[in-house]
This record gives sequence, C-alpha cells and structure tokens, in this order.
Amino acid sequence: MIEVEVISDPEAAAVALVPLRTRLLAELAEPASASALASRIGLARQKVNYHVRALEASKLIEVSGERHWGGLTERLFVASAKSFVVSPEVLGDVAADPAKARDRLAASYLIALGARIVREVGDLWRRARQADKHLATLAIDTEICFASPAARAAFTNDLTQAVAELVGRYHDAAALGGRLHRLVVVAHPVPVPTNA
Repeated sequence: MIEVEVISDPEAAAVALVPLRTRLLAELAEPASASALASRIGLARQKVNYHVRALEASKLIEVSGERHWGGLTERLFVASAKSFVVSPEVLGDVAADPAKARDRLAASYLIALGARIVREVGDLWRRARQADKHLATLAIDTEICFASPAARAAFTNDLTQAVAELVGRYHDAAALGGRLHRLVVVAHPVPVPTNA
C-alpha cells in the first residue's frame, strides 16, 4: 500500500468524495470483507456491497485476499493507499493555475502553486511507479518565528539572494541530457487552531 494516492480521474474523485465511501476507505486501512464492514459501521451488507463495488471499480480499493466459510468465498478488500489527495486537474479549466494569477504576492497565487505541485508531482509519481522507477524530489519544511515585519522582510531578501546565487551556480540550460526541475519556495503564517 502506498502512502498517498493522487486522484486525477473526475469519476474516481466523485466516488471518493461520498462521505460513506470516505469512511469505508478509512476503515479499509486494514483488510476487511464487506460483511465485516457492514457490522462495524452498522449498515446493511447490501448497501456496503454497493459502495465497495464503486470503490473497487475506481481502483480506490483492491482485493487483498479471500476467506472461505463453508461453501462461500468472501473477498477481503484494502484501500489502495493510506491516504488520498484529489488533484486540481479533476476540475478541468476552472482548476487553480499559477499562470492565470496576476498578483504573485497574493494568497491565491500560493494556493495555485500548491495545486500545480499536486497536479505535476502526482502525475510524475504515478508514471514513475508504473515504470518501477524512483522519482527524485526534494522538500524542505520548517517553521521560523520572525521578531518583526522588518525581520521577515530581511529574511525574504536574504533567502532570495541565496536562491538566486545557487540557481546561478547550478543552472545549465545547455547541458546535454540535463533535466529541468521546478523549485518553489513558499512562506505563509502557520494557522492558529480555532476553538471548536
């Protein structure tokens, strides 16, 4: 089972976003039969079977084995991933796209960058898995507390200069066999939990 699956098919996204099916996906972190799921969540087995078939048809769950009870064979299912992300590409032309943004300092631009990352890396990772290859990526995730807006501005300036210097040192547009990589550096306030 993979860590995260990016759902890029609109029909699979529609299947996954039904609340009962989302619950079934969570329950199928470990293999279970439709009848075991039905008793666990308190629904009729026929109703659970209907939703399990839809999840299986969309490749969100898969058969993990069989169990034999007398003359009956019961299939066991497991989620195809530990968690799922819906790619913005399922929205077609209305999906967030940084190329459509006017203000690169706006929160909407940052969200569009995140959407592009999900779309591009999800596609690259899917193709890498199909080819049984590793996808080389880099992610840096940290938190920093600025003492003041002036300190944040100074950090932004220093970071911009450091990245420009590194890009200047390593970028080689004429390299034969070189592969273009996308570097995105973002910063945003860490959300403060709200009291529910």
